[in-house]
Amino acid sequence: MRSYRELFRTPEYTPFFFSFAAQNAALTISGLALATLVYKATESPLLSAVSMFGPQLAQMLGATFFLSGADRLPPRVTLTGINTAFAVCTALLALPGLPVGAIFGIVFLQGLIASLGGGVSGGLLNEILPKNGYLLGRSVFNMASGLMQVTGFATGGALLALLSPRVCLLLAAALYATTALVLRLGLTARPPRAAGRPSIAATWRTNALLWSSRPRRLTYLGMWVPNGLIVGCESLYVSYDSGSAGVLFASAALGMFVGDLTLGRFVPRTLRARLDIPLRLLLATPYLFFVLRPGMPWSAIAVCAASIGYGASLVLQERLMELTPGELAGHALGLRSAGMLSMQGIGAALAGTVAQLTSPATAMTLMAVASVGVTVVLAVLGRQVQGEVPEVQTA
Repeated sequence: MRSYRELFRTPEYTPFFFSFAAQNAALTISGLALATLVYKATESPLLSAVSMFGPQLAQMLGATFFLSGADRLPPRVTLTGINTAFAVCTALLALPGLPVGAIFGIVFLQGLIASLGGGVSGGLLNEILPKNGYLLGRSVFNMASGLMQVTGFATGGALLALLSPRVCLLLAAALYATTALVLRLGLTARPPRAAGRPSIAATWRTNALLWSSRPRRLTYLGMWVPNGLIVGCESLYVSYDSGSAGVLFASAALGMFVGDLTLGRFVPRTLRARLDIPLRLLLATPYLFFVLRPGMPWSAIAVCAASIGYGASLVLQERLMELTPGELAGHALGLRSAGMLSMQGIGAALAGTVAQLTSPATAMTLMAVASVGVTVVLAVLGRQVQGEVPEVQTA
């Protein structure tokens, strides 16, 4: 499957795609509004960064306990319930006079709920599309994510200039509710992909199985760590230049869109498989430029160029699916999503802490240096395990 027309003619793909796009728009608008609200209340780069990316910090905890549900729960009901819960949580964040501690409690709850969503969505996409269409379909989802971030951050920035952060949060809650409705009406009722009830024991067994293969471990780390460190840089946009934060977020999303479009549609598979390391290096190196504290438009150009490197995630997801049994696809993709988002939350907290002690520009530079270092180490380790065949028995 190489054509977008063929892709969107696939039953259920179109409503699933539009629900994903609406969810990402809600996520970007609510994240920017909440970070602005917290920064105005506390003037803390750390708390602002964690408020925006804090749900990710709970992702790995959720993956430790709940991820077996990714293949053992009916996908339509689960995804509808997740988006309904997000609508409620986002509406609660808009309550006036809500203490900062309560805000972070709700943010943590959102992360626990979201830890299941990545696996359910990834596994369902794997079911909806034929095997040769997965990467193209996933690239369109990633492009939609980038486009919705461009639209969401640009719209969020404009809305924040006209409305209060709390009103913006209520608009995001309405988008989540719309997403839940589209999923309920647009998807068919499918049975779970795997037998058995979700349990902590089943989650731990499957996590251990997926982690037992060294090639899979390195693939997971390649998706999680360099990405998370650079998201730490992104979490400082508000404190680096609060007046232009929306432009920087939109520039990052535009770069991600370009990278996913190129990788998913135009780069042949044989070449694509060799691009993950160059793309991960591209993801970090433009942020070294922030040591000079550039203003607009140079900072936006650097951010856009760097974010093309997010295309490495597509290459690594394709590799992960080659290394994983089909019946564990949802769990494997859920672990990938939970680990990546957890590392993004850790990256945001780490970057915010460094910025608190130094400056946002210094913190962004140091995070980029760390990302380059991790990519180089993983590249060396990856060459040592070339040819290893992972264990493929199921849990």
